Amino acid sequence: MQRTVRAIYATLFTLIALAAGWASYTWLDKTNTEVPYGAPFELTDMNGQPITQAAFEGHPSAVFFGFTNCPQVCPTTLFEMKDWFDKLGDEGKDIRAFFISIDPERDTPELLKNYISNVTDRVTGITGDKDKVAAMAKAWGVYFKKVDTSGGDYTMDHTALVFLLDSNARFHGTIAYDENPDTALAKMKRLAKL
Repeated sequence: MQRTVRAIYATLFTLIALAAGWASYTWLDKTNTEVPYGAPFELTDMNGQPITQAAFEGHPSAVFFGFTNCPQVCPTTLFEMKDWFDKLGDEGKDIRAFFISIDPERDTPELLKNYISNVTDRVTGITGDKDKVAAMAKAWGVYFKKVDTSGGDYTMDHTALVFLLDSNARFHGTIAYDENPDTALAKMKRLAKL
């Protein structure tokens, strides 16, 4: 009797696992092939020009949400991006990278341009209206929160991922903060072919 019950549970577990796997595969397949990732947006680039979701189309993209007063994650990610592009050379010439500020109250286009251009010329900064930035972050599933610090200042908690999009602006994975450098570079090499 116990063997029969165990066999039934094992069969049910296997069926549930297969169903979950199929559902995940189907969801990921739709994420990659149907529509551009996120939602339409209208913001401002670091040159003071309007920028929309069309900026992510026609080439692979690496997209990161951060802010210029970030003590560690954002500058580290910018330097990692520079390193990836340096190592990719001509192989990564078509990839464009974007740094979207989740602190538009402080991050003006000029400030973003100075901050980013001190590290690399391969990344475009994006900022704009606070509500529009919040809507974009929400559409991308990006968490961010203003956190008060001493002296009336504040910092920002935020998701620390680089989103990878193919040339049709469809989601193709992420690179985590402080991910193994070889793994991150391999992901960028795959992205260059999309």
